[in-house]
Amino acid sequence: MSRPPEAQGAPITSKRQLVEYVEQGNKPKEAWRIGTEHEKFAYRRSDLRPLPYDGPDGIGAILDGMTRFGWERVEENGKTIALAKGAGAITLEPGGQFELSGAPVRTIHETCEEVNEHLDQVREIDNELGTAMMGLGFNPKWRRDEIPWMPKGRYKIMGAYMPKKGKLGLDMMTRTCTVQVNLDFSGEADMVQKFRASLALQPIATALFANSPFTEGKPNGFQSFRSHIWTDTDPDRCGVLPFVFEPGMGFERYVDYLLDVPMYFAYRDGQYLDFSGRSFRDFMAGRLRDLVKDEPRITDFVDHMTTVFPEVRLKRFLEMRGADGGPWRRLCALPALWTGLLYDQAALDQASQLIKDWTLADHERLRREVPRHGLKTSFRGRTVREVALDVLKIARSGLKARRILDRIGADDETHFLDSLDTIAESGRTPSDLLLEAYETRWNRSVDPVFTEQAY
Repeated sequence: MSRPPEAQGAPITSKRQLVEYVEQGNKPKEAWRIGTEHEKFAYRRSDLRPLPYDGPDGIGAILDGMTRFGWERVEENGKTIALAKGAGAITLEPGGQFELSGAPVRTIHETCEEVNEHLDQVREIDNELGTAMMGLGFNPKWRRDEIPWMPKGRYKIMGAYMPKKGKLGLDMMTRTCTVQVNLDFSGEADMVQKFRASLALQPIATALFANSPFTEGKPNGFQSFRSHIWTDTDPDRCGVLPFVFEPGMGFERYVDYLLDVPMYFAYRDGQYLDFSGRSFRDFMAGRLRDLVKDEPRITDFVDHMTTVFPEVRLKRFLEMRGADGGPWRRLCALPALWTGLLYDQAALDQASQLIKDWTLADHERLRREVPRHGLKTSFRGRTVREVALDVLKIARSGLKARRILDRIGADDETHFLDSLDTIAESGRTPSDLLLEAYETRWNRSVDPVFTEQAY
């Protein structure tokens, strides 16, 4: 989710302010919430091409259409680039990926109600415009130069800087989609335990949700090409974070990391200023006066926090970022997985026990190998599939312990894990199923995926 800040916020005079800002995320358990975000590719039904921003069937027209449901426009330079309603938002990724950033809710049942409502709205507009949307981790058909860019100032700066740091950054920006969940913590110790467990287990989620086996109409050799892309995007802001597993990890240690990650931009007077390659630490020290005359503001820091891309990202909550986008039926499975693992203390302790003796080399190997091999990845004398079965068992126990039933009192939250159980038990990822379809009933064409994975 990204949109221009509505106010600049307080001037930053010390690092302590930044630590305190993140600490404000601390919440008692009864106030913990679940925020689910999912991205999807938008395209014309007639020719399957990605949508430009402008035009009668463009992304801008879809955003305009959504306002009939109470969504309010967020504009940049006279163009609607996001929508807001209550605590939720609809935003655009650089290549027009259409993202729902859901409101923080208490249960997975509420998450699914929110997703259902959103998809009903999207379908109504799509049916009028002759457009459609689908869930997949990577655009299966179109080249990077065939993807229209959205009119957001921050993306112009990021797009110019990305190729200086890696080969696949522009692919990340324009051709990937993810589903993620944002979860709370009660204090620093709780945050650290959740950060360590979720960062270690993120490759397990990557394997279970692997859903990006095609590039430009052909198999690409990966289970999750989206996940692989992050390994060659920008080493300064991606990858395993070794310090998370080290003594001394806490809010201040993460802020120190952010201060040294190169910036992209600052927002002033309705424009994004190019700060690419300069550190926030230098900004605070007054060494960027050649670029902007005033001191950094809290909103500058908040923007900067969104431009680091580890598999788990700390804001005033923790973001789980390892999963490919997928079809509607799996959108609620990801929040169910992480809520089960992290929101019940007994389950969190079991997850922590599972990963307690994993080394940095183990973490790096999983991060490197899972995108290519998925559940078949060998790991510590086992396979990732076997680890996934253990992880799902822990998550199910955590959801069961929550004892939260749906509105009619019939089902608890555990049934949202059923699709993941099927994947792990079979050892066949979503990518495996897509590749099988490609080789058989699709006659080696990726075009049918635009129908079968459509929302």
